[in-house]
Amino acid sequence: MDSSMQPSDGLVRSRLLLVEDDRDLGPMLAEVLSEDYVVEHARDGQAALHLALTREFEAMVIDRGLPAIEGLDLIARIRSQGIGTPVLVLTARGSLADKVEGLDAGAEDYVVKPFEIAELLARLRALTRRNHDRSDVVRVGTLRFDVAQRRVMGRGVAAVQLSGRESALLQVLARRPGRVFNRRELLELAFDPNDSDGVVDTYVHYLRRKLGRDAIATVHGLGYRLGDL
Repeated sequence: MDSSMQPSDGLVRSRLLLVEDDRDLGPMLAEVLSEDYVVEHARDGQAALHLALTREFEAMVIDRGLPAIEGLDLIARIRSQGIGTPVLVLTARGSLADKVEGLDAGAEDYVVKPFEIAELLARLRALTRRNHDRSDVVRVGTLRFDVAQRRVMGRGVAAVQLSGRESALLQVLARRPGRVFNRRELLELAFDPNDSDGVVDTYVHYLRRKLGRDAIATVHGLGYRLGDL
């Protein structure tokens, strides 16, 4: 399993899980995809399952023919844990029956090898865009955040009800869990730009009181990001 390929230009990018065991194709794809994503590259299904269950990703690209756990079995196991991250399947099997099998296993898209990199990138952009547009439930670490109902659930405890402003703040942080937002950005995205910076601090305090001290992390001198939940 490779370490994540971090961007070198300081930009915050979405995390992507690449699961490909081919010694040539895997590193090449990881390098290309790292232009747009922070890539975690796993070379077998077992390592990929561990990453999928313990880290948050914007999308997953999974090869069908994997050692340890076969690609479609891997997808089924991920889905059985309630993880709805969009999955694009890569495979050399291009028959209609194979595509149907992949989609029925829980994948959102299916790309047949050999393929053009430009097409793969375009499909990933469309996949993540559709997911953002329709998502009413956002994963917040080990918790689930129902945006429409403004409820946070998980850990075997009763659902926590949020106010409108608490929900707006959590939604901004949860949709970009690795990003640090300064107070001005949070005012513009979650509150009213005309409010004072103290409004952000107040609602950070409220969320920590409801979800725990670690719910929102303070990055000194920069702002806030989603914490460890």
